[in-house]
Amino acid sequence: MTLNSVDAAFEALLAAHLPDGVLRAPAARYLEEPRGRWHGQAGLVAAPRAVEEVSTIVSLAAQARVAVVPYGGGTGLVAGQVMPEGPAPLLLSLERMRSIRAVYPEENVLICEAGCILADVQQAAAEVDRLFPLSLAAEGTATLGGNLATNAGGTGVLRYGNTRDLCLGLEAVLPDGRIWHGLKRLRKDNTGYDLRHLLIGSEGTLGVITAASLKLSSRPAHMGTAIFVVRSPRAALALLALARSHLGEMVSAFELMAGQGLAFLQQTVPEVRQPFAEVPAWSVLIEVGLTRGLDPQEVLAGLFEEAAEQGLVVDGVIAQSAAQAADFWSVREHIPEANRRIGSVSSHDMSVPLGVLPEFIARADDLIAGMGDFRVNCFGHVGDGNLHYNVFPAAGHGVAEHAARRGEVQRALHDLVDEMGGSVSAEHGIGRLKVEDLERYGDPTKLAAMRAIKSVLDPHSIMNPGAVLRG
Repeated sequence: MTLNSVDAAFEALLAAHLPDGVLRAPAARYLEEPRGRWHGQAGLVAAPRAVEEVSTIVSLAAQARVAVVPYGGGTGLVAGQVMPEGPAPLLLSLERMRSIRAVYPEENVLICEAGCILADVQQAAAEVDRLFPLSLAAEGTATLGGNLATNAGGTGVLRYGNTRDLCLGLEAVLPDGRIWHGLKRLRKDNTGYDLRHLLIGSEGTLGVITAASLKLSSRPAHMGTAIFVVRSPRAALALLALARSHLGEMVSAFELMAGQGLAFLQQTVPEVRQPFAEVPAWSVLIEVGLTRGLDPQEVLAGLFEEAAEQGLVVDGVIAQSAAQAADFWSVREHIPEANRRIGSVSSHDMSVPLGVLPEFIARADDLIAGMGDFRVNCFGHVGDGNLHYNVFPAAGHGVAEHAARRGEVQRALHDLVDEMGGSVSAEHGIGRLKVEDLERYGDPTKLAAMRAIKSVLDPHSIMNPGAVLRG
């Protein structure tokens, strides 16, 4: 389908139908992505303040056959927010739609607009003594609309689920400009196809999410945090099973950290305090959210004692204060920044069934060792099977030396993930980075259905063309 570039006539058409201040020139920040590997283009940026303005913008774009690239906080890691080639698109930023429309503490529901920063949604929930449990490293800049569009994961998936599990209803603008008023607060609504789940995770290719009804949770009475040194990834998996046998769904987070990542952290971000004098080969960060009557330090100490008796752990530190717990989380949350400063040959967001996770790590390590002199930092949300398995040049060598091998490394690891029943995109989405991967590893029937849905809802392919499905 042929698309047109934004031109002066289209800009004048938009200006005639929109209030002053909505349209602006595309600043550099809109055309970049965090890893710096993709650079976008845009003929114009539109920053509407209300869903009716979004409807007008999308409707006029559909009539003019101009591509629309929805933009949230710009923190996505698979280039879904940048369009590097083709006719210059209209970039649609939701940054001015940041209202918390309503909060219903007795229902555990919060309704907000898509431009709300995730941290602000968390704070709005906290102000009524509730918890919005979605948590990720970019929460200070990531927007709720982007989180929904990519079905973001993060550290709380083990207990609370992905973003789609935290959404009760949506307001959205479809590719022809119609508004879907789906902001219901219902836990049960069995009235046919669920457009909510179709739009969540669609990465702006089926419409623009403008607001959402979100599911809140009660705040745990007590929080506990610890870092335990484990003998191996297999021991970490056994420790998770032990923790859940004792505490069930009160295990809120279970993060695996390899020694290589902590060594990178010492090298590049030394101000982050680490709990052990010597970097352990493998450790896990555990967070528990407990009911009244349970003491987190006693619970974690008991867990460590039993795990030590079973030979799973060899050392550990239990946070004695909220400040120390924050220090522990700072270690985990700064690992991606340390990775960025070192510079990876290839980074991966993947998942495998929990039962084969230790085998995957062992096989992947052997695979990479056989490909050359590389370092590996394997870390992630092991509680839900999501690993970030990143490959780096050997010490003293630069990324540029191996840039030509990035595709080879990625292909080898993705083939292994697929062989072991996993996914090559666990929580970051497809964007433009993994379109070829989706075609290679995706089920053909599913892909055909996806293309059929896209063609019906967006027959002119104006919505984020080139993302998820090849344009």
